[in-house]
Amino acid sequence: MKTIIQVSREIFLSLFLVAVFSLLSSCSKEMVVEGDGKLEVADAKSFKSIVKVLVKGAPLKSSNGIDIGPNGNLYVASVIGGEINVLDKNSGKIIKTYGLETGVKGPDDLVFGPDGSLYWTDLTYGEVGRLTPDGDFKKQFVAPGVNPITFSPDGRLFVALDFLGDGLYELDPELIEPPRPIILATPGTPFPLGFLNSFDFGIDGRLYGPLFAAGLVVSVDVGNPGDPVSTSPFTDGTVEVIAGGFFNPAAAKFGPDGLLYVLDQTGEFFKINHITGEKNLFTTLEAGLDNMVFDEDGSLYVTNSDQGWVVKVLPSGEARKISPGGFITPSGLSVMAGPNNQDVIFEGDIFNLREFDGSSGRQTNIYKALLIAEENPPSLTLPLNLSNDGENLIVSSWFTGLVQVFSPATNSVLENYTMGAPIDAVRIQNDIAVSDVGLGGVVWASDNSVILPMDGVNVFAPGGLATDGETLWMADWATGLVWEIGFDGATPQPATVVASGLSSPEGLAVYTDGSLLVVETGISRLSRINLSSGEVTTVAEGFEFSQPGIDGLPPTNYFDGVAVGPSGDIYVTGGGKNLIYRIRANKVE
Repeated sequence: MKTIIQVSREIFLSLFLVAVFSLLSSCSKEMVVEGDGKLEVADAKSFKSIVKVLVKGAPLKSSNGIDIGPNGNLYVASVIGGEINVLDKNSGKIIKTYGLETGVKGPDDLVFGPDGSLYWTDLTYGEVGRLTPDGDFKKQFVAPGVNPITFSPDGRLFVALDFLGDGLYELDPELIEPPRPIILATPGTPFPLGFLNSFDFGIDGRLYGPLFAAGLVVSVDVGNPGDPVSTSPFTDGTVEVIAGGFFNPAAAKFGPDGLLYVLDQTGEFFKINHITGEKNLFTTLEAGLDNMVFDEDGSLYVTNSDQGWVVKVLPSGEARKISPGGFITPSGLSVMAGPNNQDVIFEGDIFNLREFDGSSGRQTNIYKALLIAEENPPSLTLPLNLSNDGENLIVSSWFTGLVQVFSPATNSVLENYTMGAPIDAVRIQNDIAVSDVGLGGVVWASDNSVILPMDGVNVFAPGGLATDGETLWMADWATGLVWEIGFDGATPQPATVVASGLSSPEGLAVYTDGSLLVVETGISRLSRINLSSGEVTTVAEGFEFSQPGIDGLPPTNYFDGVAVGPSGDIYVTGGGKNLIYRIRANKVE
């Protein structure tokens, strides 16, 4: 069963509670690592390690909304990357990228207006942006969750809300006049639609689109300024159901043949006769389908949010890659022993949990996570961090507010804990310790009781955790401190600082010699802490880490992690360029 209300409330709570941390965010120093070559770096004490790129992900950090620009290029929104990329539609080469300098924060959908202006929706921030052909940009706040956007044939602008809200609005194309609600959520009916996603106008003047959570395709009478606001669109005639039986339909666009093309997140791609409701399967692609656009010549381009690819779909249904896919936002990682004691890497990739061979870097398995959770049995949540738990994994997700114990062997959730905004979690003392910026510190998953409070004096932004089974360590992103917590049985003892002066530390891992590895995202460095002396030395530097969160997101954002395999090899996330690095055990000095 899909639990729309529960998931959305968790997301609202998480974002609200972590908003105070946005003030701590700053840009990381940007470094460059050669492709698959080696990186040799020596610190002041001449420590030397060789870092190699083991796995490369997709060039795009998610591919979402898509449109054809006046220049004939593809414009692709990346809500995770916080950017709009301009691609050559033949070669897939990224020609230009729009980011914060033009007001782009987290774009989920985009469209070009009649005057050539580019419009986009920043989903998490609730804003709509406009970039004119002259380079001027303007923003307007609508509501959290603003997502699909399109123009009617007569130049009217419409947006709807998904995931963080629900409803439909008409906007002033100049983004001056206040938004006009067409369908509005109320306290009694918080989800009147069921998340209307990427939509298109039919020749009958009605707006056609998918309801992501309800599994339906509908048409909407958008009305005119001055019309009454609808709070019961299915009963007052505002909305009509066209077709059903979808899982999570994400986009609906009319093709040159007059049929309505519909993408489902399952990977299924349908054609619908919008008059009769007749539905036929057109083709099947990879799960994670997100959006599409028809070019003037009838060419069809499709994006995939999970894999980050962009393809051209031929009339036969065959897909030709324009921009290749792969993991889109590598976050926390965990390493287990596989056959013959070979390292097996598990990587959190927001919409998927991916498994890789530690020797070759080849992907060997993928486990689909669901944005709209299933309850019975519980589905895998969006994995933003991982840790080992015997043969299982502990999965943390600040976005959904959940910590889970997941079995890769059975592809099932064994334990499910509702938290606030969990950043990391590890098993210790027959419980799970969680660093949670929503619940206010390091807490127990079982009852949310506090192990180390986020007091705003010594602890501001708890992040990465590590344990040897008896002692717990926690890195505070904001203060640069690493804390050590011992236990008397299950009772935590007063925490002590074992290292200070670190730059935006995130991932932690216990190394084979008993030292502590720490990812310093602020200076693109992997360091080692001598737990006896507190001395911090460099293992390697020059990594491409993710940027910190902005505007209400946890500062750790898409977590850059470190893990040590049974082989002794070290694996590090490079979220900035979609990479996984490896340092061989005999290449660490």
